Amino acid sequence: MSEPIATLARAGGLFVATAVAEIVGCYLPYLWLRKGASAWVLVPTAVSLAAFAWLLTMHPAAAGRTYAAYGGIYVATAVLWLWLVEKQQPDRWDLIGAAVCVIGMAIIVLGPRG
Repeated sequence: MSEPIATLARAGGLFVATAVAEIVGCYLPYLWLRKGASAWVLVPTAVSLAAFAWLLTMHPAAAGRTYAAYGGIYVATAVLWLWLVEKQQPDRWDLIGAAVCVIGMAIIVLGPRG
């Protein structure tokens, strides 16, 4: 695997794990507040959000660049969540928007740095 592809794959995988931790950490309180789930869902919420914060620290780039690139993968992961968890099929605009965000992430991650 070429170095840029390997770098993108590593960053993308870590970003996906980070996004899942953040989405779970936000979705569980939603279930509690809007769907009547037990307040006990707040326990895994705290664990998930702590994992999210920890995962963000594992990226080697500067924090601001990491957060900017992460945003692209977060959007794509949220659209996938919409489909797989909430059982709502994304429309073409969801998919186009997510693709634009992933392209933006790739530009940030692979951009030449001096």
